[in-house]
Amino acid sequence: MGFIYNIGIRTAHFGLKCAAVFNEKIKKGVIGRQDTFKVLENALHPNDKTLWFHCASLGEYEQGLPVFKELRAHYKQHKIVLSFFSPSGFEIRKNSPIADVVVYLPLDSKRNAKKFIDIVNPELSIFVKYDIWPNFLNELKKRSLRAILISAAFRKNQSYFKFYGAELRRALFTFEHIFTQNDTSKTLLQSINYNNVTVSGDTRFDRVSSQLELDNSLDFIETFKDNKLCVVAGSTWPEGDSLLINYINSCYHEDVKFIIAPHNIKSSQINSFQDKLNTESVLYSTRHDTQLTNAQVFIIDTIGILTKVYNYADIAYVGGAMGHTGLHNTLEPAVFGVPIIIGSNHGKFPEAKAMIDLNGMFSISNQKEFDHILNELIENKQKRLASGRNNSDYIKKNKGAVVQILDYLRI
Repeated sequence: MGFIYNIGIRTAHFGLKCAAVFNEKIKKGVIGRQDTFKVLENALHPNDKTLWFHCASLGEYEQGLPVFKELRAHYKQHKIVLSFFSPSGFEIRKNSPIADVVVYLPLDSKRNAKKFIDIVNPELSIFVKYDIWPNFLNELKKRSLRAILISAAFRKNQSYFKFYGAELRRALFTFEHIFTQNDTSKTLLQSINYNNVTVSGDTRFDRVSSQLELDNSLDFIETFKDNKLCVVAGSTWPEGDSLLINYINSCYHEDVKFIIAPHNIKSSQINSFQDKLNTESVLYSTRHDTQLTNAQVFIIDTIGILTKVYNYADIAYVGGAMGHTGLHNTLEPAVFGVPIIIGSNHGKFPEAKAMIDLNGMFSISNQKEFDHILNELIENKQKRLASGRNNSDYIKKNKGAVVQILDYLRI
């Protein structure tokens, strides 16, 4: 099985190089991986003490961040290596303050794994959620180097629990401990006789809770909102944009403001969205040239401020689940005590099911359902506030994963 896996890695390497010709995102990853060893050799000295944090992408980075911050503060004399598999994580967090060096993870060949660990030689490695690479992990195990997996979430249809998943199962056993998000994941691990497992919950709850300790004020959003009820639509995709455009154009609530933060901020798509609106709108990039209070729609054509924008929401819509791209982060608005509307394709997101069951989140499938629930939340203040409280209470109840992980590490 190991032979087949390694052949698959070589095939993937060739496939990515071919795909890079046609896909800019893949191209960035291919080029970035070519520089990984050079970057590491320039940043690290053989005598350096190191920690290694690995994340698949941006979402996993945000998930691991509260743990990373604590380790950064505790291990002041260590250098920290942060690796990403996806360009969407690397490009946004390549200057992360929690790391001394940020790199793309090389493809998981035996040769790459040996060279990477030769250079980094981490005292402790933290993997987040599910990005599990057998050759890297086996190399750590061979050298008796510690590795743990945090915020893990498993499903019974994954390869680890199938007859053909022996290589990936062995990779799980290289972790000295696995912290899972839920009991189901623990039970699945125990079904393959992996027992060094703790149900700690999801570190994302700690991550979003820490947002409340920050200054979330944005003066231009405050000016735009003008003390009116505000709907914030975060990480939207075209299938959700059409719902929003149709609603805004037919909206009879004159005192409602809308903030739209598209997932894709290409100017062509932003301009298309803006052109379809029948009401005055303003872009983040042109906010200084506009009387903000006169606009009904504010479009965020930048990245990095959505978490603060949610602070101004009375109602939130979170994109991704109207199509099949995957539901975006619903915990970010939930922590501010905001009722949330999402699409119906949310089966892989347990937090969505939990908040729906608590009547803090509402799943819709079409324009009629979207219009109905949004009108109800706008018009029924009592329901709006109660739904928001249900979400904030849910966040508070599920904090604590970081404390358990740090306690295990004796920090």
